[in-house]
Amino acid sequence: MKITAAALLTLLALPLSAQDTQPAWVKTSDAYTQLLLDLDKKYSPEEASAQGLSQFDAEISIPTRANEDAKRRDAEAVVAKLAAAEKTEKEELVRQDLEILIDSSERDFKHEDYSRTHSVPFINAAGYVYGGIEALLDDQVAADRRKAAVVRLAKYTGQMKGFQPITAILRQRTEEQIAKPDMIYPAKLRMETELSRNKARIDGIAELFKKYKLTGWEANYALLQKQIADYDAWLRTTVLPKARTDFRLQPEEYALNFADYGIDISPAKISRMAHAAFLDYQAQMQQVATRIATEQHLPNSDYRAVIQQLKQKQLSNDEILPFYEKRLHAIEEIIRTQHLVTLPDRPAIIRLGTPAESVQQPAPHMVPPPFLNNTGQRGVFVLPLNMPAANGNTAQKVDDYTYDAATWTLIAHEARPGHELQFDSMVEHGVSKARALFAFNSTNAEGWGLYAEYITLPYMPLEGQLISLQFRLLRAARAFLDPELQAGKITPQEAMRVLTEDVGMSVPFANQEVERYTFRMPGQANSYFYGYTRLLELRKSTEAALGPKFNAQRFHDFILAQGLLPPGLMKKAVEDHFIPDEQKR
Repeated sequence: MKITAAALLTLLALPLSAQDTQPAWVKTSDAYTQLLLDLDKKYSPEEASAQGLSQFDAEISIPTRANEDAKRRDAEAVVAKLAAAEKTEKEELVRQDLEILIDSSERDFKHEDYSRTHSVPFINAAGYVYGGIEALLDDQVAADRRKAAVVRLAKYTGQMKGFQPITAILRQRTEEQIAKPDMIYPAKLRMETELSRNKARIDGIAELFKKYKLTGWEANYALLQKQIADYDAWLRTTVLPKARTDFRLQPEEYALNFADYGIDISPAKISRMAHAAFLDYQAQMQQVATRIATEQHLPNSDYRAVIQQLKQKQLSNDEILPFYEKRLHAIEEIIRTQHLVTLPDRPAIIRLGTPAESVQQPAPHMVPPPFLNNTGQRGVFVLPLNMPAANGNTAQKVDDYTYDAATWTLIAHEARPGHELQFDSMVEHGVSKARALFAFNSTNAEGWGLYAEYITLPYMPLEGQLISLQFRLLRAARAFLDPELQAGKITPQEAMRVLTEDVGMSVPFANQEVERYTFRMPGQANSYFYGYTRLLELRKSTEAALGPKFNAQRFHDFILAQGLLPPGLMKKAVEDHFIPDEQKR
């Protein structure tokens, strides 16, 4: 799963029961956080709308240079206030939250400064508009709010007074950067791939309007089709010819990505760690595969051959969702009987992804719930059936998670006890806004997701254990393939070989993985392995400190109750609060 900071910029509103019992420090912290949240509502109304603020449903962000400059001035003023407060604040937890807020803002400033100084952007207008429309046209959005998508579309196309077509604004922003000397152009591979998939995005917009039986959108949709076509044609003739053939980021930009994703060690160090773990996981897989081959009388006990044998038992499309839901209940029973974590009374939600969603996010993922004005909405585990193909080819069907043995680990990661529990528990129990939102990064979020697979694995059948280890092997592979591709030590073809031959993933799945490392989100793939490693280290040190008093369920409940803390602050919370409290029991 990959969730961006912008996508998680959810303006937390606690349930009334949680508000009534909020400690004083949380109220103080939230007042500081609100200063930044007010800026987000002002400059990114689509995000506010996505979190339940219906007054922003018909509004859109205007990404002009003037608005970006204004937001930067406002943000710097807020950060100055937060820094002054940090110097005088006596409550330690509030100071920690102020540190989180300041760090998040300053990382944003660094990215913005780097981009302005060095980069010609590739801003995909089709994806930009699709995201704004999809946020309103969803089953969990109230029906009376969906009609605002028609107004939003009119604004995106510039057909309402005071609005320019979004494509015109994005073109202007790109031209501003082209006019600067010594600019670094976007990767050619990224541009060609994304542009080739825009038809699915545009078609997906129409499908959403039709699904919810809205009217009055057709004329502006036809105009949008033409605007996107013209914009994409301009990109192809103006930017694409100068696009760089080398997908690698500059080291400075790659380092900024590492920091954003919560990784505080060097690419070389995480690569060394991941190589060692990769060999260890392969050895574990082989032990399990040998047992499976013996029990099932398979001709070949190599883990790769056993995985391919298990993949033969593919589920048909109409079987997938019911099977996943049934398997979810089996995992919930394991969680209860093994006392892994406290489960809520509400059910989890799983659904299949649409073609447009698969283009936007071509991997199984969790869509977080809104934290502002949440009226019962919950996180949703979305399972795409196909991987989008590039350059106009047909979509490719994957076989990596549509069979029995794979359902165990996918559910454990994305649903329970993984991301669904992680995000929804913040809505239900309440944490400070800073910890729920601005502390977010892939390391703390994905670290829990992979750790959730780890604590569930011992109770899976052998087939489920093998595939769970396979996905753990994938995360280790990511953590050396991503940095080594960016360093030029290996080629995409070699990465494909590792993923298909050594890890055992399908070609379309491996292809979207390589896209992730090379141009979709370089650096992010390292966070799964790193976050899991840090969390596992924390558990082991806690077990050592508590001895027989260690209780896994209370430990896991405590981790979830902290929100999305960075590893360092999570360690401090465990050492300063959980361990002393448990020792007193």
